[in-house]
Amino acid sequence: MSLVAIVGRPNVGKSTLFNRLVGQRQAIVDATAGTTRDRHYGKTDWNGREFSVIDTGGYTVNSEDIFEDDIRRQVMLAIDEADVILFMVEVNTGVTDLDMMMADILRRTEKKVLLVCNKVDNYDLIYSSHEFYSLGLGDPYCISSMSGSGTGDLMDEILRLLPEDCEAEYAEELPRITIVGRPNVGKSSLTNALLGEERNIVTNIAGTTRDSIHTRYNKFGMDFYLVDTAGMRKKGKVTEDLEFYSVMRSIRAIENSDVCILMLDASQGIEQQDLNIHNLIVRNRKGCVIVVNKWDLIEKGNNTMKEWREFLEKKLAPFSDIPLIFTSVINKQRILEVLQTAIRVYESRRRRIPTSELNDFILPIIEETPPPSTKGKYIRIKYATQLPTPTPQFAFFVNLPQYIREPYRRFIENKMREHWDFAGVPMQIYFRQK
Repeated sequence: MSLVAIVGRPNVGKSTLFNRLVGQRQAIVDATAGTTRDRHYGKTDWNGREFSVIDTGGYTVNSEDIFEDDIRRQVMLAIDEADVILFMVEVNTGVTDLDMMMADILRRTEKKVLLVCNKVDNYDLIYSSHEFYSLGLGDPYCISSMSGSGTGDLMDEILRLLPEDCEAEYAEELPRITIVGRPNVGKSSLTNALLGEERNIVTNIAGTTRDSIHTRYNKFGMDFYLVDTAGMRKKGKVTEDLEFYSVMRSIRAIENSDVCILMLDASQGIEQQDLNIHNLIVRNRKGCVIVVNKWDLIEKGNNTMKEWREFLEKKLAPFSDIPLIFTSVINKQRILEVLQTAIRVYESRRRRIPTSELNDFILPIIEETPPPSTKGKYIRIKYATQLPTPTPQFAFFVNLPQYIREPYRRFIENKMREHWDFAGVPMQIYFRQK
């Protein structure tokens, strides 16, 4: 599928245009310069043709932004990838030194470049756009990304310039695997290590990633979407608007995922915020794999891994049937196992158990260990069936469902988990009136 990259200096409206083209508020939009840092991908279609759009960070030099070099590198990668480049400038500010520098870079590329003059909110401002002819990139397309004015003509020109083989791909329902955790546990490092490229900016500074970054992974016989998210801190510690929006994007990414990889920092252990994120995953009925990163920093004895497992299972109780993987992303230790386990959890989450097979296994166990009688009344479970839901949910038909207590429900769940592989998958069991 062909790619269209949106580039330009900070605060010219790149993310606003990106959101308008993809039809949803994927990228965070804020008046703060440098809000976008990583490359952000989305899909759009116009007149029946579909293509991808890349949002990039603002190109700048000699600024106070410590991520300046990394952002510039991401911009250059986007330019290399793209078939058509939208170079955005702002009519109110006019031509700046950064615009001249960016134009100089784009004139040297062999890519097709469209000069887009943004924030042209009325006809009088169109006359101010004439000064951008000095950039040597042809006629400026005057638009307002906020209101959508002029974007139709721009899209027509984009389609004209795109390669002819840019037909819409078949939209496959691929698994979505999302990497979540507190800031600075190694989420972006894991994403880059798995993809084998500098897909996301990585630094030691908490909060480097802001948007939820989607990338398609298609290697070693696996095909799915990998989503890197911003670190999630406690509500009380989130003071900036930008971080608030980043956390909201991370929560939305969890809600839209199939499996979540929850990353922990081995040097810090498991904290309350890790448990809060885990509870959020379970409440949304998503598959879960726990990755203990920075394992190379831990002083190890003979039973260190076993002790960690027992400690984590105790902390995560009652839902302790979760795959645990101890990694060192920087040393690429066991990182492929993380993906293989996540795919296994995804398959388990979609598993359908035939009613006959379920009853042949569970009814003899119930007969041998029936629910304790209450108030002199015997509880009889007649049969069970899996409900037609996206996640594993089972209905047990009982004569007196109101008398079945939580310990017995857990007993049934544990027996089913022992027989079928539901590791990392939240399971719901309902007792219904026969």
